[in-house]
Amino acid sequence: MSTLPPLREVIARHGLSASKALGQNFLFDEQLLDRIAAIPGSLAGEKVLEVGPGPGGLTRALLRAGAEVTAIEMDRRCLPALAEVEAAFPGKLKVIEGDAMKIAPATLFDGPYHIVANLPYNVGTALFTGWLSGEEWPPQWRSLTLMFQEEVARRIVAETNTSAYGRLAVLAQWRAKAKLALKVHRSAFTPPPKVMSAIVHVVPGEAPEGVSMRLLERVTEAAFGQRRKMLRQSLKSVPGALAALEEIGIDPQRRAETLSVAEFVAIARTLGQSRSA
Repeated sequence: MSTLPPLREVIARHGLSASKALGQNFLFDEQLLDRIAAIPGSLAGEKVLEVGPGPGGLTRALLRAGAEVTAIEMDRRCLPALAEVEAAFPGKLKVIEGDAMKIAPATLFDGPYHIVANLPYNVGTALFTGWLSGEEWPPQWRSLTLMFQEEVARRIVAETNTSAYGRLAVLAQWRAKAKLALKVHRSAFTPPPKVMSAIVHVVPGEAPEGVSMRLLERVTEAAFGQRRKMLRQSLKSVPGALAALEEIGIDPQRRAETLSVAEFVAIARTLGQSRSA
């Protein structure tokens, strides 16, 4: 680390600026970055995937924590700055130029890994849902430690009967444990975004038996796509869903936000059983 100049100096020297088109906001506070890198627990000797490292602020913190980092960056302007970090930590950092939306993490690792990232705002939710949506469980990743806009973070950890509760909460909680790990003030970023941010930490849990991820996604998409309507109306588009409600004993006059994660799981399981019968 003694060979690395301060991040602000690196950014100035390379003429870097945060790209609005790429949803970039840079973090310079080393203490804050070290706190983020500590959220998954000890990373000594652990493999970590980082998406959108930018000039490498969080990358440095992960490497300081002892991780072996694979970073995916599509902004070519940042590659020289990342090359300096790579040189300071020989054999510990691999930088891949590319689009994380088009790269399957499983192709980059032959064993378990963690994902830690200050996600670009414009693709953060899509990446997150992709990592959660595999049919095979537990997944190859051991934990997700991800920065989102605070509003999105609250939707991920939301409880039933709250305005933030929706598809993201069900997806994140039906077979994993999600918590709000750290709030990050907008002033911590350069340039400061218009909204506050927060870090969500997710670890895999037990997957309920007999539940198809595909069916659960379809049910939640229909239910929350018309969240103000009663289930008898919003779930009409899902064949067999109304019969499943009756079989389970869920009142079709209820609305989506009143159903617990377990009740959505029960609907998906019953649908799966009826289709395989």
